[in-house]
Amino acid sequence: MSAQEIFDVRVQTADFDVAHEYQGIIADAGNPGAVVMFSGLVRDVAPGSGADGQASAAAGQSLTLEHYPGMTEKALRAIVEQARARWPLQAVRVVHRVGKLLPHDQIVLVLTASAHREAAFAAAEFIMDYLKTSAPFWKKQRFGEQSEWVASRQSDYQRAARWENTPADE
Repeated sequence: MSAQEIFDVRVQTADFDVAHEYQGIIADAGNPGAVVMFSGLVRDVAPGSGADGQASAAAGQSLTLEHYPGMTEKALRAIVEQARARWPLQAVRVVHRVGKLLPHDQIVLVLTASAHREAAFAAAEFIMDYLKTSAPFWKKQRFGEQSEWVASRQSDYQRAARWENTPADE
Protein backbone atom coordinates (compact mmCIF):
# COMPACT_ATOMS: atom_id res chain seq x y z
CA MET A 1 0.00 0.00 0.00
CA SER A 2 1.44 3.35 -1.01
CA ALA A 3 1.36 6.46 1.14
CA GLN A 4 -1.54 7.76 -1.01
CA GLU A 5 -3.75 4.74 -0.25
CA ILE A 6 -5.65 4.94 3.03
CA PHE A 7 -8.07 2.20 4.11
CA ASP A 8 -9.94 2.90 7.34
CA VAL A 9 -12.34 0.34 8.85
CA ARG A 10 -14.15 1.04 12.13
CA VAL A 11 -16.81 -0.74 14.16
CA GLN A 12 -18.27 1.46 16.88
CA THR A 13 -21.32 2.16 19.00
CA ALA A 14 -21.12 5.94 18.59
CA ASP A 15 -22.82 7.76 15.75
CA PHE A 16 -20.68 9.21 12.98
CA ASP A 17 -20.58 12.65 11.35
CA VAL A 18 -20.98 12.23 7.59
CA ALA A 19 -19.49 15.64 6.76
CA HIS A 20 -16.45 14.97 8.94
CA GLU A 21 -15.90 11.54 7.36
CA TYR A 22 -16.31 12.99 3.85
CA GLN A 23 -13.70 15.67 4.50
CA GLY A 24 -11.44 13.03 6.02
CA ILE A 25 -11.50 10.75 2.99
CA ILE A 26 -10.75 13.68 0.67
CA ALA A 27 -7.72 14.51 2.81
CA ASP A 28 -6.68 10.83 2.92
CA ALA A 29 -7.01 10.37 -0.85
CA GLY A 30 -4.94 13.43 -1.66
CA ASN A 31 -6.29 14.27 -5.08
CA PRO A 32 -9.36 12.15 -5.85
CA GLY A 33 -11.44 12.68 -8.96
CA ALA A 34 -14.46 11.05 -7.33
CA VAL A 35 -15.76 10.21 -3.88
CA VAL A 36 -18.81 8.00 -3.57
CA MET A 37 -20.66 7.86 -0.28
CA PHE A 38 -23.31 5.44 0.93
CA SER A 39 -25.00 6.00 4.27
CA GLY A 40 -27.37 3.30 5.49
CA LEU A 41 -30.12 3.97 8.01
CA VAL A 42 -32.18 1.73 10.27
CA ARG A 43 -35.52 1.30 8.54
CA ASP A 44 -38.82 1.88 10.26
CA VAL A 45 -40.59 -1.40 9.63
CA ALA A 46 -43.10 -1.63 12.47
CA PRO A 47 -46.72 -2.14 11.39
CA GLY A 48 -48.66 1.11 11.47
CA SER A 49 -45.65 3.34 12.00
CA GLY A 50 -45.74 6.86 10.66
CA ALA A 51 -43.38 8.34 8.10
CA ASP A 52 -41.40 10.06 10.85
CA GLY A 53 -40.83 6.86 12.83
CA GLN A 54 -42.51 8.19 15.97
CA ALA A 55 -45.05 5.38 16.26
CA SER A 56 -42.51 2.57 16.12
CA ALA A 57 -40.02 4.29 18.42
CA ALA A 58 -42.81 4.76 20.95
CA ALA A 59 -43.73 1.09 20.52
CA GLY A 60 -40.16 0.09 21.31
CA GLN A 61 -38.88 -0.76 17.84
CA SER A 62 -35.12 -1.17 17.71
CA LEU A 63 -32.39 -3.06 15.93
CA THR A 64 -29.52 -4.47 17.95
CA LEU A 65 -26.32 -5.45 16.17
CA GLU A 66 -23.90 -7.83 17.83
CA HIS A 67 -20.42 -8.80 16.68
CA TYR A 68 -17.15 -10.34 17.80
CA PRO A 69 -14.56 -7.56 18.21
CA GLY A 70 -11.43 -8.27 16.24
CA MET A 71 -13.08 -10.87 14.03
CA THR A 72 -15.51 -8.33 12.58
CA GLU A 73 -12.85 -5.74 11.78
CA LYS A 74 -10.72 -8.44 10.14
CA ALA A 75 -13.65 -9.48 7.93
CA LEU A 76 -14.39 -5.86 6.98
CA ARG A 77 -10.74 -5.28 6.08
CA ALA A 78 -10.84 -8.40 3.89
CA ILE A 79 -13.86 -7.01 2.01
CA VAL A 80 -12.08 -3.68 1.52
CA GLU A 81 -8.94 -5.50 0.33
CA GLN A 82 -11.01 -7.37 -2.25
CA ALA A 83 -12.36 -4.05 -3.53
CA ARG A 84 -8.86 -2.59 -3.55
CA ALA A 85 -7.63 -5.52 -5.65
CA ARG A 86 -10.40 -4.96 -8.21
CA TRP A 87 -10.42 -1.17 -8.57
CA PRO A 88 -7.81 1.63 -8.41
CA LEU A 89 -8.84 3.16 -5.08
CA GLN A 90 -7.01 5.97 -3.33
CA ALA A 91 -8.92 5.68 -0.05
CA VAL A 92 -11.77 3.76 1.55
CA ARG A 93 -13.63 4.36 4.80
CA VAL A 94 -16.10 1.94 6.30
CA VAL A 95 -17.81 2.82 9.57
CA HIS A 96 -20.30 0.29 10.91
CA ARG A 97 -22.23 0.75 14.12
CA VAL A 98 -23.16 -1.93 16.62
CA GLY A 99 -25.36 -1.93 19.69
CA LYS A 100 -28.97 -0.80 20.00
CA LEU A 101 -30.17 1.46 17.19
CA LEU A 102 -33.54 3.10 16.61
CA PRO A 103 -35.41 3.78 13.37
CA HIS A 104 -33.62 6.38 11.22
CA ASP A 105 -30.32 6.03 13.11
CA GLN A 106 -27.25 5.81 10.91
CA ILE A 107 -25.95 2.25 10.80
CA VAL A 108 -23.24 2.14 8.12
CA LEU A 109 -21.11 4.53 6.10
CA VAL A 110 -19.04 3.52 3.07
CA LEU A 111 -16.85 6.06 1.30
CA THR A 112 -14.65 5.22 -1.68
CA ALA A 113 -12.23 7.60 -3.40
CA SER A 114 -10.63 7.08 -6.78
CA ALA A 115 -9.33 9.07 -9.70
CA HIS A 116 -12.43 8.03 -11.67
CA ARG A 117 -16.12 7.78 -10.79
CA GLU A 118 -16.65 4.31 -12.28
CA ALA A 119 -14.18 2.73 -9.86
CA ALA A 120 -15.54 4.68 -6.88
CA PHE A 121 -19.16 3.71 -7.63
CA ALA A 122 -18.39 0.05 -8.32
CA ALA A 123 -16.20 -0.33 -5.23
CA ALA A 124 -18.80 1.25 -2.93
CA GLU A 125 -21.52 -1.02 -4.29
CA PHE A 126 -19.25 -4.08 -4.02
CA ILE A 127 -18.37 -3.28 -0.41
CA MET A 128 -22.04 -2.82 0.55
CA ASP A 129 -23.08 -6.05 -1.19
CA TYR A 130 -20.48 -8.00 0.79
CA LEU A 131 -21.21 -6.18 4.06
CA LYS A 132 -24.79 -7.40 3.73
CA THR A 133 -23.78 -11.04 3.19
CA SER A 134 -20.26 -11.69 4.53
CA ALA A 135 -19.70 -9.37 7.47
CA PRO A 136 -20.13 -11.13 10.83
CA PHE A 137 -22.91 -9.05 12.36
CA TRP A 138 -25.93 -10.54 14.06
CA LYS A 139 -29.08 -8.41 13.95
CA LYS A 140 -32.04 -8.67 16.28
CA GLN A 141 -35.16 -6.67 15.42
CA ARG A 142 -37.39 -5.75 18.38
CA PHE A 143 -41.02 -4.64 18.31
CA GLY A 144 -42.09 -3.89 21.86
CA GLU A 145 -41.81 -7.19 23.75
CA GLN A 146 -41.35 -9.30 20.60
CA SER A 147 -38.01 -9.85 18.91
CA GLU A 148 -36.56 -11.87 16.06
CA TRP A 149 -33.15 -12.46 14.50
CA VAL A 150 -32.81 -10.94 11.05
CA ALA A 151 -31.29 -13.10 8.32
CA SER A 152 -29.74 -11.91 5.07
CA ARG A 153 -32.22 -12.01 2.21
CA GLN A 154 -31.75 -14.15 -0.88
CA SER A 155 -31.67 -10.94 -2.95
CA ASP A 156 -28.63 -9.80 -0.92
CA TYR A 157 -26.78 -12.99 -1.87
CA GLN A 158 -27.79 -12.60 -5.51
CA ARG A 159 -26.40 -9.06 -5.59
CA ALA A 160 -23.10 -10.22 -4.07
CA ALA A 161 -22.87 -13.23 -6.43
CA ARG A 162 -22.95 -11.01 -9.51
CA TRP A 163 -19.44 -9.76 -8.62
CA GLU A 164 -18.02 -13.27 -9.00
CA ASN A 165 -18.32 -13.01 -12.79
CA THR A 166 -17.70 -9.30 -13.13
CA PRO A 167 -14.18 -8.43 -14.25
CA ALA A 168 -12.17 -5.96 -12.23
CA ASP A 169 -11.90 -2.41 -13.55
CA GLU A 170 -8.51 -1.69 -15.09
